[in-house]
Parts: sequence; structure tokens; C-alpha cells
Amino acid sequence: MASPTPPSPNPPVNKPGAYDTSLRNRLAAVLPQGHRFGIHHVSTPPTRTEPLCPAPPGERPDKTYRESHFLAVSIHPNAPTISLKRASPGTDDIKQPPPRLPLLAFAIEVFIFTTAYQTILFVSKTDSTGYLHLLGLPKGAPSPIRQVCATFLAYLLDHRKRPNVQSIVNLFARAQDQYLFPGSIRNAGKHVLDDWGLVRWWCRVLNPLMEGLSCEKWANTKGYLIVPGLEETETRSFLPRTPSSLVNWTVGHPLEKISRYVRDFGRVPPRCLIPGYPDDPKSRFRDELDEEVSPRKHSIGAWKSVKTLDQFWEMMAFRQECSSGRLTGFIWLVFDSAASADVHPQPQPLPESSSAAKYKARRKKKKKLSGPIKPREPRIKTVLRNGLLDRPTLTAYYYWPSEGRGDRVVDEAEYKRIIELLLHLDFSTLDKALGSSRRWIHELGAPEVEVIGRATAPEKTEIHAAGITNLTGLVRRMNSKPSDAQLQPRVNVLGANLVRKKKKEESASSS
Repeated sequence: MASPTPPSPNPPVNKPGAYDTSLRNRLAAVLPQGHRFGIHHVSTPPTRTEPLCPAPPGERPDKTYRESHFLAVSIHPNAPTISLKRASPGTDDIKQPPPRLPLLAFAIEVFIFTTAYQTILFVSKTDSTGYLHLLGLPKGAPSPIRQVCATFLAYLLDHRKRPNVQSIVNLFARAQDQYLFPGSIRNAGKHVLDDWGLVRWWCRVLNPLMEGLSCEKWANTKGYLIVPGLEETETRSFLPRTPSSLVNWTVGHPLEKISRYVRDFGRVPPRCLIPGYPDDPKSRFRDELDEEVSPRKHSIGAWKSVKTLDQFWEMMAFRQECSSGRLTGFIWLVFDSAASADVHPQPQPLPESSSAAKYKARRKKKKKLSGPIKPREPRIKTVLRNGLLDRPTLTAYYYWPSEGRGDRVVDEAEYKRIIELLLHLDFSTLDKALGSSRRWIHELGAPEVEVIGRATAPEKTEIHAAGITNLTGLVRRMNSKPSDAQLQPRVNVLGANLVRKKKKEESASSS
């Protein structure tokens, strides 16, 4: 197999003045106007990891790197009268919390998998605490959670674009009471969507990425949705109702279209097309199918019970995650990069030939040492250096710009510790949520980035356009209370000219 082609000498960077590359300013543009938010973004550097898809028999798997990104947003509501601690035992005095304490509102976790041929953004978890109602936002205003998720994904997508490399956003939507904030389900202010609502919600979140929210220019974009167990007509009901949704979205999966193995080798076993993401239903099903294959046949790449991808998705409909009245939606957004992207040049690592020439030049200038030995004085290290930032920005397998990193860059072990701490806190009540938020932000160790929202609520205006049928007054809502006029019995009244009197002779004969 041929070695991967190095990236273009002109890697993608953001043009000055083209658009704002700061995550802070992007979030400020979509958050409610006048409200103060705290942004907490932690990430890891690209680290070598296991390949997502098994390689075909006789081939080497792709060299894969992974980044972990966690974004949490906190609010600063005016603290109400709540009992945190009593001033002293036996007294009725209540100690009031300091005003405007940070309170975690919602968070999202994204894993970035990169190879020489693909960049995949996998949305791992998203959750809210249910305390956004403390901001007193107007009824009917857009959800800040949806706006932040879409903006954050667009931010990562733009800063990871590489010429001639395909970018993919992938997730599975499965309703659950709580993912990241323990105890938050006991908060009466938390609104949990069901399976149908969650799949529809994610489609609405991701749709703007194909309609201009991503500031980069893409040669082609396409969204895919598959819900195991549903027909195509039922699946289409989840897609957004926008003028371009029929063109941007299709019902199905793109696993064969986005696979490098299919492009290079043609027909490959289905197991080489199913990626292995963390806590993914289709990944667990793939692992179970692998277990039923004997070690001798394992190198062939064929399963016993499932022979094609269509059979794989049909079997997925009977899995526990997708059956018993539950739904799981699998969503992909595929972004094809243009062959010749209009990008701003960025310094590239020196080629091998230039490095070798400098190395030979240094060897020629080296002189033989002679004379008395002068010992060097020890230097005291006054600044703790973060060796994680010394990794190269651009390689043949990933692009790691400084603009797309978190406010704090940690290694994998520290990242897991931070997430595990969050999963052991309590957000069931407001006072517990305030204490848990304060502890987690302190353990995060990164300064809070303050953002003041600038987005205004859209005004509701009537749309008058030619060619649109107005059904106002003709549509009756179900279960609506009828008026008094509607309750009156309807009587047919005939006009005087329509009433014909019976003649006397006819009446006598008939009697």
C-alpha cells in the first residue's frame, strides 16, 4: 500500500478579516443579549490511537490520531434565597451565597479523529443541568444550547480543514435522562426530549453547518440520516423544513462513500466500514459480530450472520438500543474539501532535503575541542514548561492549529480525571449545583473566559408572499373549546317560495 501523501504546502488557515476565528466572539454572537456567560474549553493534543475501522485482509490500518475537546458553559444568575449552610448550630440564620456565582448550564464533548485521508468530528455527549430558566429568557426565544452546539462544531470544523482531505461530523442520537450532570434529572427545570424529539433536535442543530454557519468554502456538503426500524417516509419527518433540506439531506448512510478502503480496493468486507467509536451502539454490534468469527477466519474479515451493510442495519433495528419502542438516529455530515482551496499560506516544516543540508553544514563547522575545561553554572528553571505544546502543528496525519485548541491543553490522563470528577458531582438542587460547579471549575485549572451575549430575539412578523395559500381561520385546532355559536343546533330554514301547501282534495282522499 502506498504511503500517505503529505499535506499541501499551503495548509488551511484563517484569512485575516475573512471571519472571526475566536471561539469567544463566535459564541457571543449567538448567546442571548446582555447575559453574562463563562466559557470553559479544555482539550488534548493529537495522540496516536487505535484505527476506527479494521483494515481489509492483508492491508495495514490507517495511522490515526485523536483529540478530545470538552466545552462547558456557565451562567451567572442572581443568587436567590437558598440555604447553603447555617451560620452556627442551633440558630435560624441562613448564610446567603455570594451573588452571581458561576453555575454550569450545559456542556458538549467532541472527539476528533484524523488520518491522512479524513478528519472526523464525533459528538460523544451533550447534556444540560436545567438551570437556564434562571436567566429569565423570553418565551419562544431560540435555545442557547442548540446555538452553542452548532457554533462549537462549526468552529472545530473550520480550524481542522485540510486541502484534499474529507471532513465528517458524526453522532448518534439516543435519549437519556442525564449524560454529564449527575442528579440533574431531579431538577424540575430540566426538559428531557424523547427519542423522536432528540433526533429531530440534532438534525436542526447540524443543518446550519451546511447552510453557511461553517465559514470555510466546501466543494460539496451532504447530510445523511438513518433510523433503524423506520421506513424512508417516516425518517424524512425528522429532517429540517428548510428550502435546501431536500438537497442537503438524504435518508441512508454514507459508509461506503466515505471509506478509503472502498475507493482504493473496491469491494471490502462490511466490518471494514463500521467505525468503532466510544459507547456507540453500532460499534458494540460490530464487536459482537467479530466475536462469533473464529481466529482462523478473523483475517478474512467476513462475519457469519451478516454479509452486507443492508443486513447490518436491518439487524440493528432489533438491538436493545433501537427496539422496544426506542429510537436511535445515526447522523453524518460529509464535507468535501476543494482540490485547490483558497487558503492563506502558513509556514511549513522544512523538507527532508533542506534539513539534511543544514545537518551536513553543521557537521563541517564542528571543531575539535581543546584547552582547559570551563564548567557551566546550573540554570534554575523558573517557568514550568508544557511539553504538550511542543508537538508539530502540521503533519501528514493531522492539523493542530493554535486557534482550535482549548484554553487549557492537558494530556489524556488529566482529561479523564477532569471528566470523571464531573460525573461524580451532584446537580439535583440549586445549592448543590452551585457547589459542584464551583469545585469543577476550580479543578479545571483554566481561567474562565467571560462572554457577554449579543444575540437579540427574533421578532415574530407575518409573511405575505405571492403564491402562498393563507389558511388563517380555516384551521381548527384539536381539542379546542367550541364557541357558543358552534354549540347551537343547526336548523335548515326553507324559503317561502320552497314551501308548497297540500290541496284539500288530496288531503281528503288520502285520509
